[in-house]
Amino acid sequence: MNLVIVESPAKAKTIQKYLGPDFEVIASYGHVRDLIPKEGAVDPEHGFAMKYQIIDRNEKHVQAIAKKLKNAETLYLATDPDREGEAISWHLYELLKGRKQLGERPVHRVVFNEITKRAVQEAIANPRQISDDLVNAQQARRALDYLVGFNLSPLLWKKIRRGLSAGRVQSPALRLICERETEIEAFVQREYWTIEADAAKTGKPFVAKLTLFGGDKIEQFSITDESRAASVKQALELAARGQLKVEEVERKQRKRHPAPPFITSTLQQEAARKLGFTALRTMRVAQQLYEGVDVGGGAVGLITYMRTDSVNLAQEAIAEIRAYIAERFGADDLPDQPRLYKTKAKNAQEAHEAIRPTSILREPSQVKAHLSPEQFRLYELIWKRTLACQMAHALINQVAIDLAAGEGNLLRATGSVVAEPGFMRLYLEGRDDAKGADDDEERMLPEMQVGDLVDLLAIRAEQHFTEPPPRYSEASLVKELEEFGIGRPSTYASIISTLQDREYVVLDKKRFLPTDVGRVVNKFLTDYFASYVDYDFTARLEDQLDAVSRGEEDWVPLLEGFWKPFKDLVDHTQEHVKRSDVTQEKIDETCPKCGGQLSIRLGRNGRFIGCTNYPDCDYTRDLNADKAEAEAPEIVEGRDCPLCGSQLEIKRGRYGKFIGCSAYPKCKHIEPLEKPEDTGVTCPKCQKGTLQKKKSRRGKLFYSCSTYPKCDYAVWDEPIAEPCPRCGWAVMTIKVTKTKGAAKVCPQKECGYREPLDQGEEQA
Repeated sequence: MNLVIVESPAKAKTIQKYLGPDFEVIASYGHVRDLIPKEGAVDPEHGFAMKYQIIDRNEKHVQAIAKKLKNAETLYLATDPDREGEAISWHLYELLKGRKQLGERPVHRVVFNEITKRAVQEAIANPRQISDDLVNAQQARRALDYLVGFNLSPLLWKKIRRGLSAGRVQSPALRLICERETEIEAFVQREYWTIEADAAKTGKPFVAKLTLFGGDKIEQFSITDESRAASVKQALELAARGQLKVEEVERKQRKRHPAPPFITSTLQQEAARKLGFTALRTMRVAQQLYEGVDVGGGAVGLITYMRTDSVNLAQEAIAEIRAYIAERFGADDLPDQPRLYKTKAKNAQEAHEAIRPTSILREPSQVKAHLSPEQFRLYELIWKRTLACQMAHALINQVAIDLAAGEGNLLRATGSVVAEPGFMRLYLEGRDDAKGADDDEERMLPEMQVGDLVDLLAIRAEQHFTEPPPRYSEASLVKELEEFGIGRPSTYASIISTLQDREYVVLDKKRFLPTDVGRVVNKFLTDYFASYVDYDFTARLEDQLDAVSRGEEDWVPLLEGFWKPFKDLVDHTQEHVKRSDVTQEKIDETCPKCGGQLSIRLGRNGRFIGCTNYPDCDYTRDLNADKAEAEAPEIVEGRDCPLCGSQLEIKRGRYGKFIGCSAYPKCKHIEPLEKPEDTGVTCPKCQKGTLQKKKSRRGKLFYSCSTYPKCDYAVWDEPIAEPCPRCGWAVMTIKVTKTKGAAKVCPQKECGYREPLDQGEEQA
């Protein structure tokens, strides 16, 4: 018997059927060892020696592996094909060797990017040794994260507040979110006007926009007030006299090429835009599709490995896709040559493939009945993107027409039409912060020639205001992290979830806002540890870790170069920076009570304005009190108080805005400002309501029954409509912790069932 070790039981079940009776496949349930969770786990004085201990919850799984090993001739370590998977194999090997349970048995490392019969059998037939370079890169990353966390976190406790923590990669991500919020707050709105003409040719209406007036080019801020807009409008009406003359017609045809196949970051971005999935949810569902789903006839891996930064496709996959396109869509939609994409990410692991279906012949409609709704939606997205990436380009006919309204005045009408849809008949990539229609949406113009006169129906002056930059969504944050080189494919989801778990940021209308604590922590780190939250520094460190994984750099000198200056800075900050320097930010305003200096301070319930002469002077006010006091209460239209019939108002309390009765304190009716988001998961307790996503008073997310207070069922973690395989409870939850990563967990404490999901490369 040959023993094969993988991470998860789902993966084990799928692989078992491909290997036959001579092999037994069992799961390690993720990582088996980690650093001891206390000071001294990494010893810089002795070559950064690392002290590991077995993870308590996995001791029983290691014992099960050792028991099976007694009857095995050979051990195959078949964990995931990345640094983290390599490290799991190495830790398991070291544990078994240390316990003298390996004996003289041969140990092989096997890797595959897809769980199909061909890929698994090829990997078993062509094993290799454990890669020291990949293991060293993972150990270096783990050591760096430990050294940063165990030295910065106590400093945050002393200088800001107990219970805070900082991470090597999460801190630059927090900086991105905080800097965007500062940009929004500093934004000064500007007014501008556009002039548009409603015109028609042979009864077919179209719109043209003013581009030239009096011989001067019209820019965004050429017209900035209503009186100027009115005078330009009047001048155009007088000059045009009811007609516009066609001065120039410009026609061109452009090609639009399909997007490359998915990598981890683009899958997370597109799933956020099109499916509304969080990065963590995307990776959880992708893991299920990778590890195997029973689609009739046993479990089969539906997609290739989902942690990758390579856009390569295997030659046999391209051949299968091209044959499918030719048969399904015809030769016109098949390019003469296969499309090859170049990976943009630095240090991409080209040996990996992009994320694709293991077979393009397995159409979404064929497997829909065997998949959960979220599995189907993600699989369909991956299938369509993969197929589209090898299809013919689209041809877009574009036309731009300049029309004169008297001497020196030009208006431009633009339109486009899809001449040949090509790949667009199947898939079109989404966009972040898109406004209005897609650029390629059909907008037909009537046929016009130079010299034609068209009817001017009306001239309109439209008022506009500039808008601040948008807050980051999950999709745009992942895109920014990737562009800066912060983190790697396996870490994007954990970076985002860690910032939320620490309550440094919150999601509001699917956009990230820094909390008061998050802003203070960010200010502390950027003021005193600027180089360590610097985007270029973080990216360079990632590049060095990649160099270690390729065997081009030694991991110990890398750690030495990082550690000494970092430790010196920690010690200097500890000694010379006072708590008041961090938690207080002086403002240009004097105290109305004693004449002292006012400052923005961090309190138990967030930031507020207080006097620096405290405790001698106790003057305080809400940070936004001056604005709030100046505003009249906003009336809730179309609704009255359900208790007393008085008007409802939008009010501001210590935990933010809420809806309250205008008759307060006689009537104390209150309700949340935002309608809770419904998860669609049926409440397991009452079986009548559904679980809704809500915020606690402190802004922490939780999920509770929609029938509350009739049913008081509530959980902290995201629920999923899957029964617990151990106790049968109707709902499981996705729990993410700093030390154990993501897992599917039974919320019934007496059950305790836990199934690890996305381990990720980085742990806090």
